[in-house]
Amino acid sequence: MGAYHNPVLLKESIDALAIVPNGVYVDVTFGGGGHSREVLSRLGPDGKLFAFDQDPDAKRNCLEDERFVLIEENFRYISRFLRFYGVGKVNGVLGDLGVSSHQFNEAERGFSTRFDAALDMRMNKKNILSAFEVVNTYSEEHLSNVLFQYGELRNSRAMASKISEERKKGKIVTSFKLKEVLRQFLPKAKEHKLLAQIFQAIRIEVNQEIEALKEFLLQIPDLLDVGGRLSVISYHSLEDRLVKRFIRNGLFEGEAEKDLYGNIDVPLKSVGKMIVPSKEEIELNNRARSAKLRVAVLNKD
Repeated sequence: MGAYHNPVLLKESIDALAIVPNGVYVDVTFGGGGHSREVLSRLGPDGKLFAFDQDPDAKRNCLEDERFVLIEENFRYISRFLRFYGVGKVNGVLGDLGVSSHQFNEAERGFSTRFDAALDMRMNKKNILSAFEVVNTYSEEHLSNVLFQYGELRNSRAMASKISEERKKGKIVTSFKLKEVLRQFLPKAKEHKLLAQIFQAIRIEVNQEIEALKEFLLQIPDLLDVGGRLSVISYHSLEDRLVKRFIRNGLFEGEAEKDLYGNIDVPLKSVGKMIVPSKEEIELNNRARSAKLRVAVLNKD
């Protein structure tokens, strides 16, 4: 069996935090613990690392280190749970967004297009909403919007119409059944890419990933201490666009207001250019191919 999750851009993302040995850091996507281990290796005895992961499976990888605390919650609640531990400010926050290798490789979780599994896709198994509900109970218009917004599928209306038509005959229960229903939209040359977009759209809706990311980013300026850093790895354009815009404008849409002198007051300041994995890393870990790392520092005196 392979590793739970191979950490992407490991050195680059941790270097970006410019770790202070006695600082307080947060890994909001703990997963297999690869990034957290690297952070701990750079912290001194008085340093502290908090990690978040809403997937109960991640608890198996909990690190036995008195400087480490795993919080089994969605990172959208980062400030609330850090306050519970008496933490108001931190020196750095790391996020490796998206689905872990473990989640993709566990057939019964329903994340992968490779397996015939129940339509699930919940990162937090306690959540009520699953892929089954999205596919079988959403109105045709709502389903079309999900496929268009989160999968960037141009023929989302036709796909939603086909799903709506088919589910009148019986529930669409498995991932392979969904593929079968949408077969006419999957030309051989583009089948894998289009299926990935369809599954991505449903998964993002199930887990409210865009809403969670926005809520998380909005808390960062108040959470970071002076000189504190944000290091975020994203895997698709929807996430990367949000991270990029928030760092640049402090907003997710539109442009920041300028003062009389043409200056804008934004909470974060970009550090360096976007970083992507090397060819060598992509050869070793194919999942790294779409990764983009953006880094920011608190833009306050």
